[in-house]
Formats: sequence, structure tokens, C-alpha cells
Amino acid sequence: QMSAEAHLTRITIIFSVSLGFNIVGGTDQQYVSNDSGIFVSRIKENGAAALDGRLQEGDKILSVNGQDLKNLLHQDAVDLFRNAGYTVSLRVQHRSQVQNGPVGHQGDGEPSGIPITVVLVPVFALIMVAAWAFMRYRHQP
Repeated sequence: QMSAEAHLTRITIIFSVSLGFNIVGGTDQQYVSNDSGIFVSRIKENGAAALDGRLQEGDKILSVNGQDLKNLLHQDAVDLFRNAGYTVSLRVQHRSQVQNGPVGHQGDGEPSGIPITVVLVPVFALIMVAAWAFMRYRHQP
């Protein structure tokens, strides 16, 4: 049973080296009791996920490029991320943030679970330009 607070988001990230976050969980190393899901444990500073800004530590990742992450061993989930390609679409359940007040509060009829897709083309382009400039000027005498 999901709480009313949890809402789902679709996040698409383009990256050059890594997605910029670490994961925990899996059927062999549950991070949350009675939940073998895959969770974001750490967002790396200045990584693709940090620059995008929507993925948060504690979020549960439900799927990667449409592939469900249910009932996976931790290493299988890691491999899925490693082989996902340079454009990754994540379906994410944000951890419910309970601010001062009872958990029973339902948002005023606002729909939750609206998919959001933002592609970080400008960030990707910036990284490529920076890498090109670095390589070019590094070789000068």
C-alpha cells in the first residue's frame, strides 16, 4: 500500500561519463525492511543527476529505460545502469517528505505520478565543449 504522499516522476538524463549517483538495495541486500527495491543512496556533486536536480537521495528507482527493477539482485541492477546507454529514462518514486503534520493529509486533489521528461542537452553540450577544450589546450607546448 503506497502512501498518498508518494508520487512518481519520469526523469530522462543524458550524460557523458556516469549518471552521478550511487544505488543501494536489491533482493540480496535490502535497504528498506520488507522492500527489495533499488534506492538512490548518494548524489555525486556536479554529476549529471545533481545538475538535473530532480533525483533525490532516498528516491526509489522503479525502472530504467522501461525495464522494471523489481526482484533484482543488487549487482544486476548496477549492470542495468552501466549498460543503459547515454540517455537514461528513470521512473522514480520520490520518498515521501512528511513536514510538520499528520501523514494522513492528502494534497488538495493534486494528481501525483505525472511523468516528467527533461533531456539535459545543454549540460551534455557543455561537458563535451569543456572536454574538447581541455584536450586541445593540454597538448600545446
